Amino acid sequence: MHKRSWWIAALLFFSTLLNYFDRQILALVSPVLRVQFALTAQQYSFLLNAFLLGYTCVQFFAGWVVDRLGAKGGLILAMIWWSAAGTAAAGTKTPHQLALCLFLMGVGEGANWPTAVKAIREWFPPELRAIAVGFFNAGSSAGAVLAPFIVSRLTLHYSWRAAFLACGALGLLWLGPWIWLYREPPFSAFQEKSAATDFGFLRDTRAWGLILARFFADSIWYFYVFWLPDYLTRVQSLSLKSLGAVAWIPFLAAGLGNFAGGALSGQLIRRNWPVVRSRLTVMWGSALIMALGVVIRYCHTASGAIALISVIVFAYSAWAANVLTLPGDIFPPGIVATVTGTCGTLAGLGGILTTYLAGRTIDQYSYGPVFVGLSCLPLLGASSTLLCLTRGRGASN
Repeated sequence: MHKRSWWIAALLFFSTLLNYFDRQILALVSPVLRVQFALTAQQYSFLLNAFLLGYTCVQFFAGWVVDRLGAKGGLILAMIWWSAAGTAAAGTKTPHQLALCLFLMGVGEGANWPTAVKAIREWFPPELRAIAVGFFNAGSSAGAVLAPFIVSRLTLHYSWRAAFLACGALGLLWLGPWIWLYREPPFSAFQEKSAATDFGFLRDTRAWGLILARFFADSIWYFYVFWLPDYLTRVQSLSLKSLGAVAWIPFLAAGLGNFAGGALSGQLIRRNWPVVRSRLTVMWGSALIMALGVVIRYCHTASGAIALISVIVFAYSAWAANVLTLPGDIFPPGIVATVTGTCGTLAGLGGILTTYLAGRTIDQYSYGPVFVGLSCLPLLGASSTLLCLTRGRGASN
């Protein structure tokens, strides 16, 4: 393996960290925004969905573009785009203006995962891919851990606008190391040469297994990323200062889950388990743990809720480290970003639907029914992955 590989994975970790730091800003300043703009839970969900709409729409095309431009140029363009949009959000005066900037942020941020998965596929052998994916994907947890500390302090001492300005500045700082370090990957035995085949992979049932798995299960992550601060302040009665002190805990657990999920499937592969079956075994176990989220509705203390949510997102991240790796295991390099982007598009649609339904349910009832519904999603996602065991073109399982 080339010595540059882990440096590239480290930069992908930091791009993912910035990606999640930026999107956490809206969730963390939501108590202030909802008062300033007099927003109901459903109206707040419209702001969330403005971001998710941009994020979802672009992934379908971003993967296709990245498969042709390469990982380096694709991520440079994406970082500049979402950093500029975040900076513009700091100057907005109305919810509609903020929604537009959030939409544009989503457009830029949507390219991160197709690019990162493609880069990992090209730089790492199968037994290390899930660990490398888990490593870069842990950046999402790191960003979510750091955001409560930084955003809450910027908001309390300055305003929520300062948090969005920080979003733009940090993204531009990341560009220098990426431009300097990234090179086209060297040829190696585990890189297969293949021509990109546009969207012909949609005729492969294994692709639909991945698409449906992410449609169902990614909604769990979207919910906790966007609604956890609101849940802790409105249901568990935490102040913004207290929120900044504890909201990072579930995301630290999620970061550990990324490493655990990648390491476990890698260990199974080293024991000569088939690659795809190793990934799915970890995912099925993780889905059973995620289904325990229904119990959160019965938590009457903030500490109990945070502890249980931490277990759920740990399991989700173990799942994610493997489901994000599977496109590179199953499909040839020339279409890995396209497959990943298509999966991300359907995952985003699931997130939009979940966010909208959560907002309506919370306004009309409470968080309780939301946790019941969320507990069903990982089981549906796990059932969908059975399609990944079918034989298709270019199988590598």
